[in-house]
Parts: sequence; structure tokens; C-alpha cells
Amino acid sequence: MFTNNKLSKAVRLAMAFGAASTLAFAGSVAAQETDNEETAKKDEKPERIQIVGSRIRTDGLDQANPVTIITAEIAKDSGLNTLGELLRTSTVAAGSDQLISAYSVGFVTSGGAGAESISMRGLGSNRTLVLLNGRRAGPAGTRGQVSAFDMNALPVSAIDRVEILKDGASSLYGSDAVAGVINIITKRDDTANITVSGSKPFESGGETYRINGTYGETFDRGSWQIVADYNVNTGLIRDDRDYFNCNERMLFNATTGERADPIDPRTGEYHCNGTGYGIWSNRGGRFLYDYQGYGFPAASSTFPVPLTHPNGYFWAGHNKETDGWLDGQHPFQRNSTMIPESKVGSVFLQGNYDISDKVSMFGELLHSSRTTDIASVRQIFTQDYGYIPANLVPGWGGDTTLLAVAITDHYKNQTTIDYTRAVAGFEGEFGDWYWNFSYQRSFNKGEYKQDIFLRDAMLKSQRVLRGEACNDVTPLSNRPCYAVEWFDPQFINGNMSQGARDFLMGEDIGMTYYKQDTVDFYLTGDLFELPAGMVSTAYGVSYQTDLIKDTPGIETRRGNSWGLSGANITKGRSTTKAAYAEFNVPLLREMPLVQALDMTVSGRWNDVNTYGTGTTYKVGLNWALTDEWRIRAYRGSSFRAPALFELFLDSQTGFLGQVSDPCINWVESDNQFLRANCQAAGVPESYIAGVGSSMTSITGGGKGVLEAETSVSKGLGIVYTSPENKFGLSVDYYDVVINDQITNVGGAAVLSNCYLSERGFANEPFCRQITRRTGMDGDWGVAEVRGGYLNTAEQTVRGIDYTLTYRDTFSFGDLSVRLEHTQQIERNYKQFAADVEPLKYITRVGNPREVGTLRTTLRRDDWQFNWTMNYYGSTSNYHLYANGNRTTYRGENVTFLAETPTYILHAFSASTTFWDSMNVTAGIANAFDKQPPVASPAALNVVGNVPLFASQLDYLGRRLFVTVSYDF
Repeated sequence: MFTNNKLSKAVRLAMAFGAASTLAFAGSVAAQETDNEETAKKDEKPERIQIVGSRIRTDGLDQANPVTIITAEIAKDSGLNTLGELLRTSTVAAGSDQLISAYSVGFVTSGGAGAESISMRGLGSNRTLVLLNGRRAGPAGTRGQVSAFDMNALPVSAIDRVEILKDGASSLYGSDAVAGVINIITKRDDTANITVSGSKPFESGGETYRINGTYGETFDRGSWQIVADYNVNTGLIRDDRDYFNCNERMLFNATTGERADPIDPRTGEYHCNGTGYGIWSNRGGRFLYDYQGYGFPAASSTFPVPLTHPNGYFWAGHNKETDGWLDGQHPFQRNSTMIPESKVGSVFLQGNYDISDKVSMFGELLHSSRTTDIASVRQIFTQDYGYIPANLVPGWGGDTTLLAVAITDHYKNQTTIDYTRAVAGFEGEFGDWYWNFSYQRSFNKGEYKQDIFLRDAMLKSQRVLRGEACNDVTPLSNRPCYAVEWFDPQFINGNMSQGARDFLMGEDIGMTYYKQDTVDFYLTGDLFELPAGMVSTAYGVSYQTDLIKDTPGIETRRGNSWGLSGANITKGRSTTKAAYAEFNVPLLREMPLVQALDMTVSGRWNDVNTYGTGTTYKVGLNWALTDEWRIRAYRGSSFRAPALFELFLDSQTGFLGQVSDPCINWVESDNQFLRANCQAAGVPESYIAGVGSSMTSITGGGKGVLEAETSVSKGLGIVYTSPENKFGLSVDYYDVVINDQITNVGGAAVLSNCYLSERGFANEPFCRQITRRTGMDGDWGVAEVRGGYLNTAEQTVRGIDYTLTYRDTFSFGDLSVRLEHTQQIERNYKQFAADVEPLKYITRVGNPREVGTLRTTLRRDDWQFNWTMNYYGSTSNYHLYANGNRTTYRGENVTFLAETPTYILHAFSASTTFWDSMNVTAGIANAFDKQPPVASPAALNVVGNVPLFASQLDYLGRRLFVTVSYDF
């Protein structure tokens, strides 16, 4: 029953402009719209609706839960292209780093390349439940770590608004609603239009284009609507922006403050210290070929021992001056992806049909297809068997050993996601009760292609360097042997011969399937009347099944992808049964300082076959002191069942350097536990430097071990609405504590918890996760360390949300202002109960303490003018270093940059309507061309000098955007 009457329109307007979740202006808006209409009959029932946070249908005007509403119009007015961009404007997301598509360049991210998700309060996307029209939206993505809804799957053109519940709600919605709930509401009307939009940065790269059409009809017994959308992001390469292009060291003399970076004599600029390539020497530095013919001194003339080498080589990287000689800005790097190129096509269909006056049927169908392309750069080298004596390399000789390191752009990947979600159901009324029954299936199919180097071919080529015959085929990939020109300067520079390419290079293709089926039934209505009012209730049951199957490519499964992690098939399923109930009880009415006092109680029983049963609850109070003032409070518990990949991930492998081994030079340590444990492990006192190849790090699922996470959230808020509905204010305090948090304990954490354990080596379970080498040739390094998903300690978040709204009519037009601000008090994480100090995230880069959004709209005649300001407080990582921002470089005392200043972005736009059918919006985003701050690569993860993992930063710069919509 998709009735589109005056009250529902008023509620939508109130959600857009009212004080957070109070819907304070709904009454006045409704009154304005009905001034010229006949008075409704007294016995006609008002429409009842549901707002996220409650299953009980109410008039929506006194919502007790802290809810923020974001309308899709904000995306159009601010030049936002996707649902993810729209949600990141909310302060519940802006205060922490979010998963954006740029992070999948060079990193394996949850959901695979190009996936975007939302993490409320910085608690992770797995702890933020996403609903679509009030029903759980199934996960989308690739690789084993699929558990969150991909924000690319639903076009912003299909959205009417997003309701964000800012507190835990597992008592109603089940697993994952720990940090809160995002409920995406789609458009429901009978309009017919076509819209084209685009965004063009002032510098090339990062353009987006979209075309979408909507068509719908309403007839006597129902309605239907279809939205088709095609969206293209051309992507951004590093060379498109100066601040991504060159990795300057960004070091400063500690006394004078002057730059301490070395100078590249070929450019006269500060040296770019990017991905290195050349020939490493065990005596330090690199031998590089003078590709440009600059005229560097021959390596033999500066090397500390007699050396023979081919013409054209020089020695660099052994002091500050020669650091500037290093080749550090290869064209492959300049042309590598910063923001992936993507194409997304979507179709969304919904409809309803009244079977009778009391029963309706409804349905939804969403299908989207996304293709994401990424081009990256990597090193390949000959270190699997150690450095090679110089006299084994043609043209080289001397008392040194060599390591050939080549650069290559054979590191592209393409991801294709096909996501389908279908809903069918019935709803109806009997008496004063409303019921709803629905079945939903979401199905995700993902394919991921990755350029690889074949491990068996790489190892064979290195053995050939050491004299092995090249007369057979590789054991796994079955490639005929080819004598790879590892030390040829063209090979090192990325210009590989066709023979080397055919022998070493390959492509791996993996497939991911995720299916979720949900049956849900609930009933809501009034029970009985108390002196203060009617007791209303809702009851529901649900049954859900989840299934995942991720099949990595054949080379990944058999560990034949050189330098990349290996993984086996991740396959598993779970079933979830639940029953829940909610009651709204009016306690007091019309008393001094108590205009109304209501209590809401909800509870849920859950049975998840992968871990067991449990219950959650929530109690809330909604206390209206007067017409203007209201206090709300809640306390509740939530839970998160282990995700399927956390249970069933099968032997994913990676690599760690031996520098991660705490037992290196343990004899010099002052820690008595480290000394005792390393000695008990058989590591001799003479092991003072890590030798040998890197250790293998294995991660696996926790089936049979993992329990559900549990959490308790508390909140207290006060809401004020002025008598004329011009001004609104809400202040909400939140406090969330998560226990038994599920965490992937990596190899470094396993090593640390073993060798620093007070239990002793023989009694510490983590020590049984480590296999060391036997000491042959002095190699006592770690061969293998096994981590995985475990229930660890706790995470806590506390803070305050502020919302202020103002709206009035002046001679120059109708003005509305909305300010949202979040002050984060703490976000702390303890991985293990024995940890003395928790990790503190607030004020770290990517986690500003203060964040806010100011939106101002002026309507005058047929015009609307918009100004949006997003601001983020300063951050710094200096407290993570023992000496603050001080370090040394080549014996010089220097300082580095690991901070971001207060960062403010502005967007302006104007829109109007022509000929009653064409709406045009034009504007400028990042109007003042605010560039991202820079940082030192030695102190932060950066691309160029821009900090990564700070999704608040704008990567594109100033850009124009235009939207033209024509209604038929």
C-alpha cells in the first residue's frame, strides 16, 4: 500500500528540514498543504508509517530514536555521484576512515576491487546494518571477504532518502546492527523523466557521467515504477595530479626547518622516492643504468671494492647526494591507477497491487552490473634463493652479491560484479492491525581477474641464473623454460622480451558467489488503552540463510602466484532463526513537566547455527517536557554473528619480512619474557640479524571457535523545537562497548603474543602457531606463522551528536539551514585482554575528533541556491612515535610530517525549472580547490605525498557538475 497522501509528503519534508529525527516541522507543513482542502472526516484514521528504529507504525511526528535523514536531493545539489559519496557526508561516517574504491589499488580490501561500504562510528561496515526499504540488503563483492552491501549496487537516482539510526538495534533487526542502521528508501511515484548528469574536474581525470530514466504509472488498484541507470567514472591516474605523482621524502632540518630532501640532479627538484628498481648490492645502495645518458660516474669508480660491470651503470643510494640519483619515478608509476575506472548499469523495478481493500501484494527487483579496472605497478626480483655472487652474472665481477629488481606494469586487475535482489510479499490490515509478509533473495556473482607472475616459472628462472639447465617445463604452469634476462637493463626497466613475458606472466581468474534468502513476517497494532494512551506493539519472526563460495584462480589455489597471497576455496553456509517483539507504553500524560512520557521495550531471540542462540534487548524513554522540549534515552544490547568468511576462510597465505621476528638479537633485550621465550624456542644468542627469505603468514577461518560479538549501547539526548517551528536543536550522547570482538589476528600479532607472553613459551597457545627454521646456514628465522579470526577483547566509542536547524521566510526568499556536528570523545580498541593500554584512534590521521556538515538553501521564485560546507578537524600521528616528529636521515637530525590540518570543503549550486518540465542544476564542488594535505612517506601510508586511509580528503580538486532532468 504505497499511499502518497499529504501526511507522507509532509513527513518527507520534515525529515529533510526538521531537527534530527523529531520531524518537528511535519505538522506545520501538513497544515500549509491542507489550507485549501476540505476538513477530513472525524472518523477517518490518520496514516501511520514506520521510521527506522521501530516496527510499530506511528504518525512519525515524535520519533524517540536518534535518526538522521539524508535526502537524495543533497546528492544532486552537492555534485555527489554515488550512494557511498552521499552517505559519507553524514557525520556518523565522516569521523572515521571509510572504504572507498581508491583503497583497492594496491591493497586487498573487503568486497574486492572497487567496493565501497559504510562504517558508522568507525566500528566497521560489518557492524553497520544496511536495509533497503526496511529489509536487509544482502552482501555484494568478490573474494572471500564478502559481508557488507556494496554501495555501488543501488543508483542514487533510485533513492528518495536515507534514514540513519544512530544507535544499536539488534533487538529488532538482528545481527550486525551494532553501530546503527542505514535504511535506504527508494522513490515511489508515477513520474516519467530522463536525467543526464556529469562532473568535470578543472584538471583532467576523474570525470563522471550518468544517464538514467524513470517511468511509473498509478492505476486504481496499484502502481509500478522502473528506474534504469548507467554511470561511468573515467578514473584517475597518478599523473593526473601533482600531489599523487611524486613521493618526495618531505623531511626538514630539525634546527633550521629547511627541506632536507636530496635533490635529483636530472630535474633540479626534490627527489621522487617511488618504487625502486635496479641491481641491489649486499654492500649497500643500488647499481642503476643511466637510461637518460645523464653522465653519472661509473659504478666501478665509486664502489668501495674492485668491481667489474657493463658500461652505463652507476652506484647510487649510499649517501644523501646519491639518494637523489636513484630512479624513483618510472612512467609505469605515473600511469598507475589512483581512482579505479568503473562502469555501473542498474535497473530497479517496484510495484504493488491491491488484491482487496484490505490486502495488497508488492514486489521489488534490483539488478546491477559493475566493472572496475585497475592498473598498478610492482617489483619482481630474484631474492627467493638469496643474492647472487657477482661472478655468476655475465659482465659482472667483484667481491659483492647482487639482487636484480625489475619494475613491471603487469599488475592489472578487472572485477565484474553482478548483483540481483528480489522481494515479493503481501501486506494488509484487519481491524486496527497491520501485517506484512515478505520473501527476499539477493544473489551476488563476482569475477576477479588478476595479472600474476607464475611462481614456478620465477623460481626456475632464478635457478637457471645459478647454472641449472634450461631444458624442461615448469611443474605447475607447464611453461617451456626460457632463460630470463634478469640483469639486462631493459628487463629491469620493464621492457621485457616476449620470451620472458610468455614464460613468467599469467592471469588468474576467481569467482565469488553469495546468496542470501530471508523470510520475514511481522504484525503491529494497538493492544489496549491505559490512562496515558494506547499500548501499541509489534511481533515478528524471520528465517534467513546465507551461503558463500569463493573460488580463487587456479594459480592462487595452488600457491603459484609469485609474491601474492594464496588462498583455497572459501565455502560455507549459515541459517538464522529469530523471533522479536516490541512494545510502546504511554506512561504519563498532561502533567507538570510531563506533557508525555512513553517507554519502548523490544527484545529478540536469535538462533544462528554457526554459533548458537542468544537474546538482545532495548529499552527507550521518550519524555516530552513541553511542546518545545523533549528528552530521550535508551539502553540496549546488540550482537554480530561471525560472517561466513570469518568462519570458513581457508588457508589464505601472505608474506612477512623476517624483521617481524621479535627474537632477532633477543640477547640484547631488557624484556625478561622475550629473552626466556626465545631461548625456550631454541633461538641461539648468536642470531642477531634476520636472514633468509620472508616468512609465510597463513590466515584461516574460525569455525568451531568463534562466538558472536556482543555490545551494549547507551544514549541520552535532548531535543528543542521553537514554537513557530523555525528553529530546532538536538544533542545526543552515545556510548557503545563491544565485547568478544572478532578480529583477524595477523602473523605479527601472533609472534608478539608468543614471545612476549608471561605464560612462557611452552604454555602460550600462540607459540603453537609458529614454525621456525632449523638453523641451517645460520638461518633461525620463522618459516611459517598461522593467524586467523579470533574473539579478542573490546572496542569502545563515545561521543556527542549535535543537530541544529533553522527555517524562515524573508522578503528575499525561503531560507533553510541545517548543521550537523559530531564530537568524538573516544574510540579505543583492545585486541587482547592482557593489553595494558588500548589503541586510541581519535585524532589519528583519518579519525578527526570534530566533524560537521552545514547545508544552506535559499528558495526564491523558481530558483533554489545551495551552499554545502563539510569540515574535518585536525589530526596527527606524532604521538605514535617515541620522538614525536623527530628522526634522522643520513646522520642529520630531521623532522617529518604526519598530520592533517583542519580541512574544509565547499560546494555551491543553483537549480531552476524551465517550461514546467525541465529541471537544471549546475554547481561547483570543492569550490576553492582545496588540495589534500601532504605527509612524509616514512611516517604515513601515502600515494605521492597524500595520506591514504583518510577518506575525508578530496582527491579530485575543483570540479563543475551539471544535472538536467526532463519530465514527460
